[in-house]
Amino acid sequence: MAHLEQLTTSVRTVDAVVSRMRALAATLPARDGVAVFNRVYLTVTEEVERGLGTGYFTDRRSAVALDVRFAHRYLAAVDAATDGRRAPACWRPLFQLRRHPGVRPLQFALAGINAHIGHDLALAVVDACRTLDCEPDDLEDEFDRVGDLLVALEERVREDLMPGPDLLQIADPLTHLLGSWSLERARDATWSAARALWALRRCGDLAEEFSERLDAVVGLAGRLLLTPLPD
Repeated sequence: MAHLEQLTTSVRTVDAVVSRMRALAATLPARDGVAVFNRVYLTVTEEVERGLGTGYFTDRRSAVALDVRFAHRYLAAVDAATDGRRAPACWRPLFQLRRHPGVRPLQFALAGINAHIGHDLALAVVDACRTLDCEPDDLEDEFDRVGDLLVALEERVREDLMPGPDLLQIADPLTHLLGSWSLERARDATWSAARALWALRRCGDLAEEFSERLDAVVGLAGRLLLTPLPD
């Protein structure tokens, strides 16, 4: 399980995260699958930044620690793919299929959300606990508030990127795919995974194995979400 010190992307504040994602957006074609997810995640991070200024988070220091370490995981995966290195399994489907003409923008967005919530967020909780010298339960309020922002955004993403009712019939394969994944359920599973990883942190190989299995399972879900569909 990679610790924060091993991650490649140097961003230490939420403002730096926003700047890095805006710079990334400027370099990618709009239809690129990573660009689609990056726009979604940038919107979330901008919401977090606003929330930090309005008192939305009850513990500002913990919220910043969690958000920055969360972003590190995504940006480090992007750096790995850009440099030709092996990205985590949860991100590989998006990087491999990012230009596939049969994958729709909504699929790219949800596959990125799946990787980031299902895998990265659990490890970010552990990273933040190490940095703050606290337990996962001490971060639960901030975890829930970030999760609430993501759930609200997912609803908006589905509305914005879903084909209109004249184009999307009940039998459309995209309808089936969208019904097979839930951010709410993914968030609940992530909290359980974070607590398990924290409990296993001194168990060496067992902790590493758990992290690798989590990465692989989330990657499999991402691969399914990115199933190419007919026009």
